[in-house]
Parts: sequence; C-alpha cells; structure tokens
Amino acid sequence: MGLFKKTTKPSQQAYAVVTGAGSGIGQSFALALGKRGGTVVCADINLAAAEKTVALLAEHGAKAYAVACDVGKAEQVAELAEQAEQLMQHPVTLVINNAGVGLGGKFDELSLEDWQWVTHVNLWGVIHGCHFFVPKFKKLGHGAIINVASAAGYTAAPEMTAYNVTKSGVLALSETLFSELKKSNIKVNVLCPTLVPTNIIKNGRIPSRYSGLADHALMNFAMTTSEAVAELTLNRLDKGKLYTIPQLDAKLFWLMKRVSPNLYTKFLGFSYSFFK
Repeated sequence: MGLFKKTTKPSQQAYAVVTGAGSGIGQSFALALGKRGGTVVCADINLAAAEKTVALLAEHGAKAYAVACDVGKAEQVAELAEQAEQLMQHPVTLVINNAGVGLGGKFDELSLEDWQWVTHVNLWGVIHGCHFFVPKFKKLGHGAIINVASAAGYTAAPEMTAYNVTKSGVLALSETLFSELKKSNIKVNVLCPTLVPTNIIKNGRIPSRYSGLADHALMNFAMTTSEAVAELTLNRLDKGKLYTIPQLDAKLFWLMKRVSPNLYTKFLGFSYSFFK
C-alpha cells in the first residue's frame, strides 16, 4: 500500500479525527471537513458538546461520530485511534490535534499544578495525537496532521508563560515532523493564530483582573472567525504548506521576531513596563 502515494487533497473525502471538536476552532474544522465530503470522529472531553457537533454535521448529510477523550491521557488517545477506525470502517487519513486550554498570569503566580494542567492538554495532547496516529499513517502510506498552536508560540508575550511554552512546543514538534515525515507522504500543518472567537478564555484559567477584558477582545476584536481559520488551514494543508498564520497581526509579529528577535524582545519588555 505504501508503494502508491495518495495524490488527492488530504482535506477532501477525509477520514478524520478532530480533538476538541465540541466548540470553537475544532467544531469549525469538523464542519468544514463534512462539507468537503469527509467522515469525522469528533473527540472532546465533553461528550455532550461533541454530540452537538455530530448533530450539526448530520444536518448537512455528513457522517460523524462522537467520542469522549481526555487527550492528555495516553491510554485514551490510543483507544481513540483504534475506535475511530472501527467507527468509520476505514483507516484514519487526517488527525487534527486541536484540543487546548487557556492559562494566564505572572510566572510567580502560577502553581506547578497550573503548569501540569496546561501541558496535560496543550502539549501532551498534541504529542499523544501524533504518537498514536503517525505509525498508522506510515503503514497506510499517506496521512496528514494539523496541529493547533498559537501565535503565542513565538510572540512570548508576558503573563502567558506556561501557555507560551506549550504552544512553542507544538510549533517545534510540527516543524520537526514536517521534515521528518515528508518522505513518508505525511503532510503536516501548524496553525498559529492570534485572537479567534472561541470559549478558551471562559473555560481557561485567566486572572480576574483582565479575564473580562480578554474575553471581550476575543469575541469582538478578532480579525477573523473560527470558520475562516479552519477553511484557510485546510486549504494550506492541501497545498503542502507548513505554517498557517491567518491574521495580519500574527504575520507582523512573526516577521518582527524573525527579522530582529533581540529588538523585538526588548520592545516587548519596554512596552510591558508600562502595565501594572
């Protein structure tokens, strides 16, 4: 099977697993794949939320299944990988490691439990998704991975230490896998947005002193929508692109960090000194 490379676009007629599919970007990915003729396993720690996404897909005539999964637990992701094939009666061809949580606060305000909580989902969830699906893709002879990181993975904004670290890890993992898996006909894309209207603030651990402002900005001043982000990412995956950086501000930060990283970091520190 591995002798014949799949030439069709990976987002078309995909047999996909989407984590964190109960809301936000994950739900938008699932719906977009359904419109592209895909069959989708919607995984979420909240089964009821995943079932709502499945119902939305069913309204558009798409086949979908809901599975409860805590992506931070290796045994649950291992089971998800097996269960997805059984439910769809077909090998998985695309995995979208989207599940994530938000965490803010000054470095010395964060407990070790905070660190464990955010890495459990944001970093280990992605590692587990890649760990259990990559061998299956290699056996199949093709496959595709979308890892949802964040512009936080390279902007290194203050008071987001733990979150930044997890998303930086996802970015590095994706960059490495892009090169390593190319010869195995496995495509990799990493999504690095800034503000996207989702429930990540409401469901996260954000200091009360700015949680309301952050949620207001997220829902009212984002330069895009979760639907647009999902469509763009799938299109870039189809084109074999590694990075999806959807918004103008995310692109600007990306450019600044790479052109003059030292100046960028100094500017960030100088700007932060004016905030209490």
